Amino acid sequence: MRVAEYVRFDAVGLAELAAKGEVAPAELEAAAREAARAVNPRINAIVETWPADDEPHPGSTPLAGVPFLIKDIGVAMAGRRVELGSRLAAGNVAGADSSLMLRFRRAGLVTFGRTASPEMAYSITTEPVLYGATRNPWNVERSAGGSSGGAGAAVAAGVVPIAHGTDAAGSLRIPAAYNGLFGLKPTRGRVSMGPDVDEVFNGLAVHGSVSRTVRDSAVLLDQIRGPEPGDPYFAQPPARPYAEEVTRHPGSLRIGVLTQAWGGRRTTTPVADALSRTVRLLESLGHQVEEAQVDLGVDWEDFVLANARLWTANLTASVDELAAAFDRTVDSSTLEPVSLAGYHYGQRVSGAQFVSALAVRNRVARSLARYFDAHDMLLTPTVPELPVPLGTYAEGAEALDGLGWIGRVFERSPFTAAFNVAGTPAMSVPLTADAETGLPIGMQFAAGYGREGRLFRLAGQLEQASPWSGRTSTVWAGNHTGH
Repeated sequence: MRVAEYVRFDAVGLAELAAKGEVAPAELEAAAREAARAVNPRINAIVETWPADDEPHPGSTPLAGVPFLIKDIGVAMAGRRVELGSRLAAGNVAGADSSLMLRFRRAGLVTFGRTASPEMAYSITTEPVLYGATRNPWNVERSAGGSSGGAGAAVAAGVVPIAHGTDAAGSLRIPAAYNGLFGLKPTRGRVSMGPDVDEVFNGLAVHGSVSRTVRDSAVLLDQIRGPEPGDPYFAQPPARPYAEEVTRHPGSLRIGVLTQAWGGRRTTTPVADALSRTVRLLESLGHQVEEAQVDLGVDWEDFVLANARLWTANLTASVDELAAAFDRTVDSSTLEPVSLAGYHYGQRVSGAQFVSALAVRNRVARSLARYFDAHDMLLTPTVPELPVPLGTYAEGAEALDGLGWIGRVFERSPFTAAFNVAGTPAMSVPLTADAETGLPIGMQFAAGYGREGRLFRLAGQLEQASPWSGRTSTVWAGNHTGH
């Protein structure tokens, strides 16, 4: 299969070809590797590839034989490196598969590499010292977002149709928005984090994916959802497979619109214009759209402080564990400035401060739950600005402490983190692009706890009404003419 043909199909489409015997899984893998060789030197999305060690049986699952990439954090594949984008963990090799990796294998996915992450997934741009900056395929001078920026760039450039990612404050949705992709953050407890941990960042982080089509994300979530023995909690199973929800009519939804974010960060004109176009599209589809006043439950400053305490305390524990495991010092030779600042800040977070931060998490969850009792969804921009130039986040970062860094991250992406704190699902949908630059603009839709099905129904309708699959990035594997 030529790369130019390979990139025309989404994951479900490739699996269907394999199931019919029209193409062998080995041909799909070869095309994916050729695509990676063609585009990765320009975008630096993939930090390592390896010989795939699974032999999927075509037709056994809806994704059997599909080439796949995992993020360099959050998932462990036996015998493969997982380095968290950090010099502190360089050379770390997983001793066993994590629960999620086992599910990827059972889904028949052919995992042949890992994608770039910022150090410790501690940023919403992917520019680690260890492997260098990941570049946006739409404009290689721009960020691909983070922390799942490598996944976003690889999918947007056509290397794979879908890739694994994680999301603790927007880390799936921001790369989706920056790269013109679909990205859904599932409900807290929907996908197991086991077995080595019960939850990540006190439940703020979840597993998911970025993809070029809605159905790919739905099908993958069907394959990986559900608890493992010992999980501390889990979300109620959906009424039907998410793959079925994509083609179901969503009905007339009551959707609130939040144009300006909590915290005072102003939405830029290109994004505000895109939001207005999205509102008109929703109204044309029969939805009831109205301006929303959404109470976060706490002041923005308290929200940022609580997140900083949770983030940095968790970071400190992880860094200490890694340093002990590899007998490495914790200093500027092993950690980047913002990670080191977060580490030192986390050392000073007291037990009482940590518990108070969890109380803030509860207040945010309760407040947003009241909103979703009265509304089906909330619409916001995913990010209030276009993809930023590389280096934007590094400007003056060496002078920031742990709280200052979280404040900077949340100021640049003020719409996404609330739904991680509340544990509710949210998705970024690539409905439009900036007319002047051609850069993608994502729209975020959030729903109540456990309501991924409602999001998938609306996403499927929007995909039909305003298709985005025909838009391809500047760096696109389909432009490569090799075999």
